[in-house]
Amino acid sequence: MTKLISIVIPVFNETEVLPTSHPALKNVVRTLPYDVEIIYVDDGSLDGTGKLLKNLADTDPQTRCVYLSRNFGHQAALCAGLDQAHGDIVISMDCDGQHPPQVIPEMLSLIENGYDIVQTQRMENQNLPALKKVTSGLFYALINKISGTYINPGAADFRALSRQALDALRSMPEYHRFLRGMISWMGFRSIILPYQEAQRTMGTSKYSIGKMVRLASDAIFSFSLIPLYIGLSAGGVFILLAVAQILYVLYLWAAGMHDQIEPGWSSLMAVLLIASGIIMILLGFIGVYIGYIFQQVKGRPVYLTMKEPRSE
Repeated sequence: MTKLISIVIPVFNETEVLPTSHPALKNVVRTLPYDVEIIYVDDGSLDGTGKLLKNLADTDPQTRCVYLSRNFGHQAALCAGLDQAHGDIVISMDCDGQHPPQVIPEMLSLIENGYDIVQTQRMENQNLPALKKVTSGLFYALINKISGTYINPGAADFRALSRQALDALRSMPEYHRFLRGMISWMGFRSIILPYQEAQRTMGTSKYSIGKMVRLASDAIFSFSLIPLYIGLSAGGVFILLAVAQILYVLYLWAAGMHDQIEPGWSSLMAVLLIASGIIMILLGFIGVYIGYIFQQVKGRPVYLTMKEPRSE
């Protein structure tokens, strides 16, 4: 029996890209010795992308579309597509042309050779903006330092999963999703496949700085308790300094050097400000974790779907 391959592609406002990216993907799909389904997930697009996807689905029997009720974000859209995938092997990728479909046959070959996860890793791109290179490097250095889960720098949401790995991923109920970390945490047999990122075919990236910051926040607070320990450690250091100050004053008093013991408003205020700052930082960290817990226990779905695309 021929295996079924599911290709999951989240999309947001990509009317300029789809007319070129879909034919490029189909050129590769035609060469595969598998049955293939292509699942596009419209993440609340407002530029006519939903209607364009519906036309693709109506004219291409291999293509299906999932329409989200609003923009839930890239990770949620990706999860919506993974939940709809029926394949024995599932590939996730973006539609902007930067994830080259020509890599798909090699990904499938590695899964057939016994790997459950084929994680692509973006090779160094000299054309990337300096700011993105620096922030990306700092993020991966930080998350790998403070969490117990190693995430390869340059890892992308361009990967292949066996059915076993996909079912395990779908069993994880997190509301705040950082799929790169979740998949790395699972521990299935995996391999890294380097690839050369292509230039975006058309349009501009929809990953704003705000979205990248939210993704980094989800990663840090979902995979590490280190922020809490930072606050606790700072509090411990402050207590040690306070004890040292007390011992110093007692020494001056015992040695009869009372004239050197003078109340100092500046030092007192410094101590108060340091203590208050540590407390506020620690309370802020605790508040973020409580907020994540609150959103988790409400039990709201990660995304909502519609039967038809949004009307602009």
